Parts: sequence; structure tokens; C-alpha cells
Amino acid sequence: MIERLRRLLEPYRDRRMATLLALGFSSGLPAPLVFTNLSIWLRDEGVSRTDIGLFAIAATPYAINFLWAPLVDRMRLPFFTARFGRRRGWALFTQFWLVAAILVLSRAQPSADLFVVAAAVLFVTFVSATQDVVIDAYRIDVLSPEQYGAGSAAAIWGWHLGGTLIGGAGGLYLAQLFGWNTAYLFLAAGVGVGMLAILLSPEPPYRPPADTVEHEARVADLLHRVAWLRGRLAGVTAWLYGAVVAPFVDFMKRRGWVLVLAFIIVFKFGDALLGRMSGVFYRELGFSLGEIAEVMKVYGFVANGVGVLAGGVLVARIGLFRALVVAGLLAAATNLSYSWLAMSGNDPLVFRVAVIADNFTAGLATVAFVAYLSSLCNVAYTATQFALLASAGNLGRIWLSASSGWMVDALEGDWAVFFALTAGLALLGLPLLLLLMRRYPEAHVRAPEAGEGRAGHDDR
Repeated sequence: MIERLRRLLEPYRDRRMATLLALGFSSGLPAPLVFTNLSIWLRDEGVSRTDIGLFAIAATPYAINFLWAPLVDRMRLPFFTARFGRRRGWALFTQFWLVAAILVLSRAQPSADLFVVAAAVLFVTFVSATQDVVIDAYRIDVLSPEQYGAGSAAAIWGWHLGGTLIGGAGGLYLAQLFGWNTAYLFLAAGVGVGMLAILLSPEPPYRPPADTVEHEARVADLLHRVAWLRGRLAGVTAWLYGAVVAPFVDFMKRRGWVLVLAFIIVFKFGDALLGRMSGVFYRELGFSLGEIAEVMKVYGFVANGVGVLAGGVLVARIGLFRALVVAGLLAAATNLSYSWLAMSGNDPLVFRVAVIADNFTAGLATVAFVAYLSSLCNVAYTATQFALLASAGNLGRIWLSASSGWMVDALEGDWAVFFALTAGLALLGLPLLLLLMRRYPEAHVRAPEAGEGRAGHDDR
């Protein structure tokens, strides 16, 4: 039994998983500082609910970080990329500024100047969103495709450790003991976990596919032949093409790319509908805020963690496409547990079962989905393509879930039917996935890397 368990957990024994765990911690830590905990701090300071709600706008950088992701792929930083390499240099650069941003926020006084607080929060979210781009790119570059499942699981686990436990719950305890400003001051030091991990880890090799290098070289040559672009202007234009245009062109050259994009948008449709209305559902059933918090933070957190761990194992054992199929089917099935809860009413046991089942499959599906997005990236454009694909998935869930309240109203508050419908809608992505498996079995495999002799420079 022990030997079997050891074999199952073998993908996590790689030293790189510890690095990704620490980087996930650094990625998750800022989240409660600009979301949940910040809202509580502002309320404690007497800020109005309307103003607190407006602070959600400051989270915009997380949704649009693909706009500056090309800089992470191509721009060299003075000292940092020359000294530490392409990915590690950018990671340390963003982590340095993240510490500075949280320290600025720790000095803010909401009761004195709310505009300064808002500016400080925007500073944190911008740097944090940039760090996320770098960390995702590092995770993909440092692993081989068969390790993407375990790597995604390690990063997600780290995110919850940093965001939910230390930044979230830990931040609240620190605020209770020492006050909000001191709590934020202490938590700024938490970014050091990610910085230490980067310093102790190697720079991923940069070996772009040979056809990618040749394509960019041909475009650069053509641009230099244009009379009015000769010289420095031609060089700048070629750089912009490689950084901004080429990642799109590369993705659209992939067979079945439209189908891939459609799958990314709809895969978690049912999950998004459920998540948008679950809190309203709990309250309408008569569960107290304390009961909801206990079940979500204890049972939900543990179940999600187990699901994340199982997701990494599942991808390693049965492959990426099959893991997505299993995760999709389980996610649809567990949506039905909420229909059971709707018919059972205020039943604490059924409530726990539904939340545990939902969070377990959510962890499983998230790992498989992140691993899939990782597999789609060309190593020459990792940061840009992953940020774009992740944004497509996020925007799809946001837009598609906007109809959830209307659906419940149209059903005259029949929650059991609503959740049964979400179970059916959760299956929408599976026919697309099966079509991808049948017609484009290579669609999830990133382009092969160039040989050692064609390798580029780490500080490119």
C-alpha cells in the first residue's frame, strides 16, 4: 500500500515542484491584501460600502496582464536579466517591486486619504499581475509536457497556502493582534519565499522551435528591405513583430486552433454558473454566514486541496486529454449534488457533501485545465500565449456566467432545476474535446524545441 502511494506521488518528488510551490505562494499572497482583507480593513475604517465596492476596479490588471506579457517574453532588464537570466531576472524584478508595493500599502491610512489607498492598491495589483505572468512562464519553461499536471497542482497548492492561509487567515490574525498597517508590513516579507526559491533554482533553458526562429528571421529580413524602414526603425519593427504579432500568428498556425479556443471558453461554463449563484443559494436556504464560512473554509479548502493533488496524479497517469474528460464528467455530476441540496432544504450534512464534492472536482478540473493551457504554449512566447489563453478562459466564464441570475429568475427560483441545467451545460466542452482528440490529436502538444546548437540566449 505504501509503495503504491509512493508511486502515485512520484510526480511531486521532483525538486522543481518545491520551487513551483514557493512561487505559487508568492503569487497567492497579494490576493487577500487587495480583495477580502482589504474590504474588511476599509469597513473597519468607516469607508462606505459604495466606495469599498469601487475598489474592485483596482483588480483590472489581473484581467488584462496579457497586454504587457510580450515585454516579459522579449524585453531585457538592466542587471536583472543579464545577471539572473530571462525568467529568473524578471521574477526577481517583479518580486522586488511587489515587496515595495505592499510596503507602500502598509503605510496607507484609509480614513485620511482614500485616493492614496486606491493608488497603492493599484500599484500592488499591477505588479502582482505581472509577477503572475512571469511565474506561469517559468513553470511552463522549466518542466517537460508530461510534468505539467503535477507542476500546475504544486503552483495551485502554493497559491492557496499564500493566499488563503497566510495572506488571508494569517493576515486577519495579525491585524487583530497588531493592527492593519503592521499586518501588511509583516506580509510584505512573505514575498521573500518566492525570491528565495528563484535564487536557489536554475534558469530554464531557452530553446525556441527552429521554425519559429526561421519565421521571425524571414520577417526581419523583409522589413529591413523596405526602403522607409531601413536601419533602427526596421529593427524596432521586427522586435515588435516578434513580441506582439508573432505569438498570435504562431497560435493561429496550429491545426484546429478555432476549436481549441472554443473549448477553452466553454469548458468551465457550468462551474461558472454555479459559482456565481452558490452564495445566494446558501442564504436562501437559510444557512447563516458562520455556517457558510465554516463549510467553505474548512471542508471546501481541504476538498479542493485533495482535488488539486489528485489532478496532478491523474494527468500523469492517464494523460492530459483523458484527464480533462474525467474532470469534465465529474464536474457535471457534482453539480447535481446541489440539486439534491435544493430538494433537501436546510440540511447541514447534504450541504457539506455538496461543497466537498464541488470543491474536489473544481481542484481536479483546474489542474487539468491549467496543464492543458500550458501545453498549448510555444516556448518562444510562453508568457504571452499563456496570458492570452488564460484571459480567454476567464473572460468566457465571466461573460457566460452573467446570465445565471436571469436563469434562476426565469425558473421562478427553482434551484433544483437550475443546478440540473448547470450540470448539462458543464458538458458543453466535452464534445469539442472529443473532436479535438479525434481530429487533432497533436493540438495540445507544443512545438518541438530546437536542438542545443540552435538555442538562444537566456537573457534575450
